[in-house]
Amino acid sequence: MILIPAIDLKDGKCVRLKQGRMDETTVFSDNPVEMAQRWVDEGAKRLHLVDLNGAFDGKPVNGDVIQNIATKFPDLPIQIGGGIRDADTVQAYLDSGVQYCIIGTKAVEEPEFVVELCQQFPDHIIVGIDAKNGMVATDGWDKVSSVSAIELAKNFEQAGVSAIVYTDISRDGMMTGPNIEATAELADSISIPVIISGGMSNMDDVKNACSIEDKGVMGTILGRSIYEGTIDLQEAQAYVDSL
Repeated sequence: MILIPAIDLKDGKCVRLKQGRMDETTVFSDNPVEMAQRWVDEGAKRLHLVDLNGAFDGKPVNGDVIQNIATKFPDLPIQIGGGIRDADTVQAYLDSGVQYCIIGTKAVEEPEFVVELCQQFPDHIIVGIDAKNGMVATDGWDKVSSVSAIELAKNFEQAGVSAIVYTDISRDGMMTGPNIEATAELADSISIPVIISGGMSNMDDVKNACSIEDKGVMGTILGRSIYEGTIDLQEAQAYVDSL
């Protein structure tokens, strides 16, 4: 199980949202590079970056900050999502030192786009599936589609996707615990490794996430919990390492 600290970027700052709402923003740092350093110092083995402005604008907005983080930690795997809508953007991120690009909205609208990216950039593409009541949400969670999360994930079984980041948006930023049941069901339904996102709030949640690792869950993203101190990253990492 990989524990993956999240650094959500808005206007060049490290923030957290509640349920994806841009008007529900808490700023945790004016210096995202320093925040990345903190998580690396506490044992992070991968980082999850999100360009929140990019997710809403449909193109990268915080690219300079992302490159600064990737440059400072050249050996650390970094996954980035938010506003990735074309191959040129993927290429630019990979050239800057990012390891994985997360495709969200466009994976729903144009599944063949993901297949093409996986062919062009093998082992570098992750699909982000954000769901509400099991149905996929898009466009910064503004819209809920008629496609189920499992149905969408199955589209990419043969594409060569490195992982699925699965977010239950009703839990994200709310500190109410992840949707373990829905995540386990998804992971059990596909051969692609799944990363849990949304709702992690304490060590019990970390242990619950580890309990479904055998279903195909490879990691979990930690957000508000590590910023507010309800999960100690070093403690959680030590627990995971002991398994």
